[in-house]
Amino acid sequence: MLYDVLIMYLDSSTVQRKGTSYTRHLLRESYREGGKVKHRTIANLSGCSAAEIEAIRLALRHKHELASLTSARIAVELEQGSSCGAVFTLHAVAKQLGLTKALGGTQQGRLALWQVIARAIDQGSRLSAVRLAGVHAAAEVLGLAGFDEDDLYANLDWLAVRQRRIEDRLFADLGEPRSGLYLYDVTSSYLEGEHNELAAFGYNRDGKRGKRQIVIGLLCTGGGVPISIEVFRGTTQDPQTVAAQVRKVAERFGGLRLTLVGDRGMLRGPQIAALPEGFGYITAITKPQIEALVAGGLLQMSLFDEEVSEVLAPGGVRYVVRRNPVRAAELAWSRADKLKVLRRMAEEATAYLASHRRARVEVQQRALEAKAVRLKIQAWATVVVKGRELSCVTDEAALAEVAKLDGCYAITTNLSPAEASAQTVHDRYRDLALVEQGFRTTKTVGLEMRPIHVRLASRTRGHVLVVMLAYRLVQELARRWAHLNLTVQEGLDQLATLASQKVTVQGTPAYQTIPRPSPAIRELLAAAGVTLPAALPPRRVTVATKKKLQSRRRSH
Repeated sequence: MLYDVLIMYLDSSTVQRKGTSYTRHLLRESYREGGKVKHRTIANLSGCSAAEIEAIRLALRHKHELASLTSARIAVELEQGSSCGAVFTLHAVAKQLGLTKALGGTQQGRLALWQVIARAIDQGSRLSAVRLAGVHAAAEVLGLAGFDEDDLYANLDWLAVRQRRIEDRLFADLGEPRSGLYLYDVTSSYLEGEHNELAAFGYNRDGKRGKRQIVIGLLCTGGGVPISIEVFRGTTQDPQTVAAQVRKVAERFGGLRLTLVGDRGMLRGPQIAALPEGFGYITAITKPQIEALVAGGLLQMSLFDEEVSEVLAPGGVRYVVRRNPVRAAELAWSRADKLKVLRRMAEEATAYLASHRRARVEVQQRALEAKAVRLKIQAWATVVVKGRELSCVTDEAALAEVAKLDGCYAITTNLSPAEASAQTVHDRYRDLALVEQGFRTTKTVGLEMRPIHVRLASRTRGHVLVVMLAYRLVQELARRWAHLNLTVQEGLDQLATLASQKVTVQGTPAYQTIPRPSPAIRELLAAAGVTLPAALPPRRVTVATKKKLQSRRRSH
């Protein structure tokens, strides 16, 4: 049958199947038969690399000018393209951790993934994340359609609705046993504004008086890998958050025998009593509780040594005790330093009284005693007055009584010795430092929880989830780069210097090649287990902010 060939072209499309994105490339031919335009497939090119696909597309686009192209008579321009090293590395690690699968391959899932990656690269608002996408190859690497800051704010709502499913999928990919230890800790984050739906005045750990806050609970595996994060109203006290975590562990992450590890301010008597049957716990007791147990004879001071010791109490409760000599030395130095401060003030007061004969001794004495109270040394440091001279003396017996528990701590658990030795109980409680490290990373230099540029409760929860997922990426890169002499932020900054090279033919963008990285960047990529492609597809979407930056320039 006769037909007229119209054109040969490359047909590319992406489909979603069970949350996974698949891209196929077909070399097709369009022809006219019997007055109708039809199409047929010549070859399936889905197995070709991105660079090969772009080369075929370029050849088809200029098939009538190939002679000119090979003789370099067609105008070919080379231009620096988008930064690609950092975003591609973080995307590859996210894929290896199962994060891309947990978020899904839809536009919303990809927007969420970009928010996580942007948070790891450079912390800021949704507006800054859009600007960041204009610098980094976000659209090319993640396959994003065009978006602006309003899309990212709406994406936080999407994340909040799907948070439980996302966390469950990530936990399943960890391969953790359905029973074991879970570390839990609480922090707070202050807010600059007054209109956040979850913000309230409460116990502010940041020391920011007059600032509203939110309370955040972070749940980790026994190895310190974050698996769930929850936002509470700012007035919520630490122990009040435990019940929600117990339900979460039992219903979503749990199995036959579960153990929750929390600090002494969180797992108290009422919370321990409320634990479901079969639940284990590891926590610490307060100094007054230790003093009461010593006074009652259950604990002896001789047990507090650098080596771990334990005492089995009635009811199957165990106390694991130890004295930390480093902490004891720190407290002794602190008391000596405070005593120096008070004695220096006494010398200054005596000199003042000597030069001001009408000054009252009682006034200076009251000031020194008030200072001793503020320094919390009044129990063993006394201000003595002799005529118009003031001095500070110590009560050695009282000081010894105050210092007898320096560096001492006691950990309590209901786990039997067969389930966990004394050393294991001690070490698992010390693992809470991994959660505290996560909080320091998400709140300070590594990853900024603040400022929180949202007001709605759902968007606050979405924002906090983004920060936790970004911390998961940073934590994994820190593990892979542990042998390198740099921080994760320094490594990402180096990777961000790797930019693609944009190839334009006859004024039409064709593709973006990725140049050979420097030795330092190659080392980072190898340690992260990431291989860069030879090329990226040309950017075909627009990523731009709706809100323009206000000019801060002033005429002089």
